[in-house]
Amino acid sequence: MGLFSKPIKTLDDLFVHTLQDIYYAENRITKALPKMIEKTTDPQLRQGFELHLQETRNQIVRLEKVFQMHGQPVKAVTCAAMDGILEEAEEIMGDVADNEVLDAAMLASAQAVEHYEITRYGTLIAFARQLGRADCAAVLEENLAEEKATDKKLTAIAEGKVNRMAA
Repeated sequence: MGLFSKPIKTLDDLFVHTLQDIYYAENRITKALPKMIEKTTDPQLRQGFELHLQETRNQIVRLEKVFQMHGQPVKAVTCAAMDGILEEAEEIMGDVADNEVLDAAMLASAQAVEHYEITRYGTLIAFARQLGRADCAAVLEENLAEEKATDKKLTAIAEGKVNRMAA
């Protein structure tokens, strides 16, 4: 249990805590993506990051809806995993001098973010269903579908050009 969070005793408590975790993560991503957009030299990758920034903002709105639907205040709890993924991305971005290698590094970091989000949304959907909250699950499924689509787009960009250019 964290210093400012309540104990997790039930699946419902765990659902709310995980919802707060992904809410923090999505908000943190909206702060990191503009830096990545600015440093990206590949136009297709830049466009992908810009689109995902918009999607992430919409996902935050959906998460706020789930909090409301579940009768919980909108609240974030620190997500150490997302902080770690993004800190590593910033460190790598600072270490890479070649623009094409930098694009590949940022793309790889973005996919690490996507994979984390996919696991969190999948877990939240399973919890929501178990709790009899098909309404919450349906909203969370929209976010999961976008995350999976973004991951596929990033893979296509990596395999189509970015990794080849970095080599």
